[in-house]
Amino acid sequence: MAPPGVLIEGQSFTLRSVVAGLAVGTVICAANVYFGLQTGWVSIMSMPASLMGFGIFKILRPHLSFPFSPVENVLLQSVACGMAIMPLGCGFVGVIPAMNYLLKPDEQGPLYLSTVQLIIWSLGLCYFGVVFAVPLRQQVIIRERLKFPSGFSTAVLISVLHGKEPQSSKPEELDRAAQGGFASLVSRTMDQDFTVSAATTGNVDGNDAQSEASSKPNWVSNMQLLIICFLISGFFTVLTYFLPVIRNLPVFGTVAANTWLWTLNPSLAYVGQGVIMGTETTLHMTLGAIIGWGLLSPLAKFQGWAPGPVDDWEHGSKGWIVWVSLAIMLVDAVVSLTYVGFRSILHSPMMNFLGIFQRKVQKIKSHIIGFSPPQYSLLQNQDDIFPSQPGITDSTRETCSDDEDEDQDEDEDIGDTGIIQYDDAPPHQLIGNKLVVFGLAASILLCIGTTHFVFGNLVPLFATIIAVLIALILSIMGVRALGETDLNPVSGISKLAQLLFAFIIPQSNKSSVLINLVAGAVSEAGALQAGDLMQDLKTGHLLGAAPNAQFWGQMIGATAGAILSAFIYRIYTSVYTIPGDLFQVPTAYVWIFTARLVTGQGLPYMAKEWAIGAGTIFAITTFIRTASVDKWWRPYVPGGIAVAVGMYNVPSFTLARAVGGIVCWYWTKILQRPNAQLIILASGFILGEGFLSIVNLILQGLHVPHL
Repeated sequence: MAPPGVLIEGQSFTLRSVVAGLAVGTVICAANVYFGLQTGWVSIMSMPASLMGFGIFKILRPHLSFPFSPVENVLLQSVACGMAIMPLGCGFVGVIPAMNYLLKPDEQGPLYLSTVQLIIWSLGLCYFGVVFAVPLRQQVIIRERLKFPSGFSTAVLISVLHGKEPQSSKPEELDRAAQGGFASLVSRTMDQDFTVSAATTGNVDGNDAQSEASSKPNWVSNMQLLIICFLISGFFTVLTYFLPVIRNLPVFGTVAANTWLWTLNPSLAYVGQGVIMGTETTLHMTLGAIIGWGLLSPLAKFQGWAPGPVDDWEHGSKGWIVWVSLAIMLVDAVVSLTYVGFRSILHSPMMNFLGIFQRKVQKIKSHIIGFSPPQYSLLQNQDDIFPSQPGITDSTRETCSDDEDEDQDEDEDIGDTGIIQYDDAPPHQLIGNKLVVFGLAASILLCIGTTHFVFGNLVPLFATIIAVLIALILSIMGVRALGETDLNPVSGISKLAQLLFAFIIPQSNKSSVLINLVAGAVSEAGALQAGDLMQDLKTGHLLGAAPNAQFWGQMIGATAGAILSAFIYRIYTSVYTIPGDLFQVPTAYVWIFTARLVTGQGLPYMAKEWAIGAGTIFAITTFIRTASVDKWWRPYVPGGIAVAVGMYNVPSFTLARAVGGIVCWYWTKILQRPNAQLIILASGFILGEGFLSIVNLILQGLHVPHL
C-alpha cells in the first residue's frame, strides 16, 4: 500500500476532482440553459473545463497532499461535461418549452409541468445514454479507433498542461488527426501558450523547481486572460439589461432591422461561440441566414405566402422559412445516418468474423499451394501519438511471414463472436459486463417509469418503450457520425425519430403531437449522451484514465446536471416571458412544427414545394460532405445542419457568430498565431455572459427599470 499522501499511479477517481468538476460544470450548465433558450445551441466546452480545473488546482497547489494528475483532470472534465449537456439532453431548450407554451388546446396543451415533474423527467432521461456508451466504447474506440477529434484535442490539451507532451513533434500529424469542429482550433503550437516542452521541463506537477518556474508564467497568464474575458463579457451582459437596445443594432439600416429583422447582437459570448465553432460552420450558418432571411423571407412576404408580420411564427415568413430549414435537417439526418449505418454494418461483429474466416481460409490455401498473399498492418492512428500508458499497449501488429502470422494468431484474443480483442485498460479499471447489463436495464426501466409518471395516460406505455428502443439504435449511428466527423447530428436524429413515430401513432389520437414530442426527446437524449460523452472516453483512453472512473464521473455529472437544469429552467421561465424578445426558443418551434407536420397537419402555402427543392439540394451536399471527410475541398460544400440553424435563428445571433469565425480565420491563417489563447478568450466570453446573466435574472425578478 502506498504511504499516506502519495498518489497511486493510475488513480483516476478522487473526491476533489469530482467536487471541482461539479463546480466547473455548474457554470457551464447555467450558461447552456441561457444560450439554449435563446438559440437552441449549447457548448460542452470540455477543453475550457480541463483548463479551469487545471487552474483551480494550481492555485490550491500549496494545500494539496499530492499533485493534480492528468487522469484526475480527465475525471474533472468528464463530470463537468456530464452536467453541461443536460439542458439539451433533458429537453429544456426545445421540447419542454414546446410542451409548456406552444401546444394548442386540441393537442392536450399547453402542458404545465411542475418543478418536481421536471426533475423526475430529467432523471429518467439522463442515464441510459451514459450506460449505453460503455459497450459502444469497446467497438468504436478500442477496436475501430475512430478519431473523435474533440476528445483527441482535449487529450492534447491536458497532456500539454501537465507537461506530458505527445510523442509526435510534427504539427501536421496532430492537425490531420484533429480535423473538424472544436478540434480544428488545436494544434501542436499550443505548447507555446501553455508550457515549455516536456522534454526540458518535465512534469509540471512534479517537484522539479525548473519545471515549476518554466510553467508558472504560462498558466497564470492564461487563467488571467480567462478571468478578464469572463468579467468583460459579464459586464457587457449586465449593461444590456439597462440598455436593451444594444442587443439589436441596425447595422444594415432601420428598414432592414425593423421590417426584415436584420440586426446584429454584439454579444461577446456569441462571438466566442463563433470562434469555437470555427470558420467553416459559422460561414455556413451565415449562408443559411442569407438564404432564409435575405431571399426566402422577402419572397414569401411579397408573394403572399406568409402575409403576416415577418416575426410572426404562425402567419409570417419567420415561421414559413422554418419549414424549409426543417426539410434540410431531415434530409441531412437521413443521408448522413444512412451512410454511417452502412459503415456500421461493415464494421459489425459479423463482418469481423467473416474477415477472420476469410483470412483463415486464405492461410490454409497458402499452405496447400505454397503461396502466401501479402499481409498488411493497421495504419498508425491517434493513439500512437501519445506515450504508452499503464495497461495500454500498441495493438497494431505487422505480419510479414507465415511464421509471424502464427505468433499473431496467438497474440490476438479472438472471442466467441470472432472479434479481435485489442488491448485496453487493465481489467480492474473496466466496467464489468454485469454492471452494464444491469445498468442499461435499470436506466431503461427508469426512463419508461418516469415518463409514465410525468405524462400519465397521455403517452401510452408502449410508445415510450418503442421510443427507447429507437433511441438505442439511432445512438449507434450518432456515435459513429461523431467519431468520424466531430458532429453529433442529434437535431436530425430527434426529427428522424419523430418521423418514425408518425407511422406508429395514428393521427386520430388527440395526443399524437405530444407523443411525437416525447418520442423525439427520448431519442435525442440517448444519442446526445452516448455520443458526446464518448468524446470524454476517447480523451481518457489516450491518457490512460480508468474507464470505470469516467463512467461514475459521468453518472454523477448527469445527475447533478439534470437536477440543476430543471431548477434553472424553472427560474428563467418564471421571471421572463417565453417566447419573448430575449428568449425566442426557436428550437421549440422546430419541435412543434415537426410534430404537426408528421402527424398530418400540413404545411403553409408553397412551403412544401420549396422544402422539397431545398431537401433535394442538401441531400446531395450532405452525401458529398459525408463521403469526403478528409478532402481539402469539403469545407466549401455547405453543411445541412449549419445552414438550417442559420435559417431558423434570427440573423442577429448568426452574424455575431460569423464575426467569431472570421476572427478565428484571421488569427490562425493570416497572423499564424497559436490558437490556444483564442480558445481561452472565447471560453471566457461565453462563460461570462452565461453565468452573469443570473444578475439580469435577479434584476428582472425585482422589476428594476430599464433605461
